[in-house]
Amino acid sequence: MEVTFSDDAVREIARVAAEINSTIENIGARRLHTVLERIMDEVSFTADDFAGGKNFQVTPAYVRERVSPMLVKSDLSKYIL
Repeated sequence: MEVTFSDDAVREIARVAAEINSTIENIGARRLHTVLERIMDEVSFTADDFAGGKNFQVTPAYVRERVSPMLVKSDLSKYIL
């Protein structure tokens, strides 16, 4: 299996990590690690579906789909005491 990231997907990953850092708690590069973990989680568990050298392309839409729950929770966390 080969995983590739489009340039726009990389930009979206960086944007999301920065947005979450600015709305919750700025933990720097650890946030980037968390975002990447969330994106790769599904890919890791379905890797056998891509056996035989198949390619999986990470796109901005896939990034948004995988991290959207993190963004919703960040909006709500501002109102929890």
